[in-house]
Amino acid sequence: MQFATIVLILRRLKLSVLQVYQDKQAILDTVQKIKKNSQTVGLVPTMGALHEGHLSLIREAEEHCDRVVISIFVNPTQFNNASDLEKYPRTLEEDIQLLEQNFNDLIIFTPTEKEIYGENIESEKFEFGPLAKQMEGKYRDGHFDGVGTILKRLFDVVQPDKAFFGEKDYQQLLIVKKLVELTQQEVEIIGCPISREENGLARSSRNKRLNAEEIDKASFIYKTLQEAKGQFGTDNALLLKEKIENSFKENQDFLELEYFEISEANTLEPISEFNKNTKYRAFVAAFANDVRLIDNIALN
Repeated sequence: MQFATIVLILRRLKLSVLQVYQDKQAILDTVQKIKKNSQTVGLVPTMGALHEGHLSLIREAEEHCDRVVISIFVNPTQFNNASDLEKYPRTLEEDIQLLEQNFNDLIIFTPTEKEIYGENIESEKFEFGPLAKQMEGKYRDGHFDGVGTILKRLFDVVQPDKAFFGEKDYQQLLIVKKLVELTQQEVEIIGCPISREENGLARSSRNKRLNAEEIDKASFIYKTLQEAKGQFGTDNALLLKEKIENSFKENQDFLELEYFEISEANTLEPISEFNKNTKYRAFVAAFANDVRLIDNIALN
């Protein structure tokens, strides 16, 4: 089986060269050749169903690195809900077309589950500490062990100098930094601003499961985060939290709030009183029908 292919497409008088690999050894060989030429490598890990948010991460990686690898792999070990895994959008052909249209020189890694996990699809266990016990860790049992497992393996295979993650998954961003500390892998983790739809909804691959009317209604999530930011410091955290929770209950019937939290930005510990010398963020998870959406905002 031919695992490495080179896709050549002439678009608007530009030659787009994308290298697409499924085989771990093939992409490792390619990266090592790049590094022998004293070039830096950036990694953008994704689960596909690409959108403008992913493209913004790639552009950021291109600003910081000589060459960029984007991985496309729906990782089974980070799903605690079998239905969510089954319904997660898989659009590999469209993803590659989108990359061809927007970039001239990328390395794409699209491994199979067997290539990553062999015959044993299980998570490793990591001691992420309190970071993994809040919010997503509380509501998605085993999620961060799955995230840590796939990223540890991707970092081993690609050996990037830098890896780029969106702040929409802010808790995950902190977890990944902790992962690198635990594994002592030599990769710098860079967080990038949240990419949003025109109505403020955080861009997500799961948005593809929503129609236009639902996307409009889901913008309520961002509106409530802006409301929390506007009221930050005028109430104590518990009262502000209660106000936001009531806003979900009273002002719309489309979204089902799973949690709203106000936490310290570095530790994610939920707080009840504000300290002017501490950075805080507000976090939301809500269901739009059976589509789970998350978002967050810096409060100060």
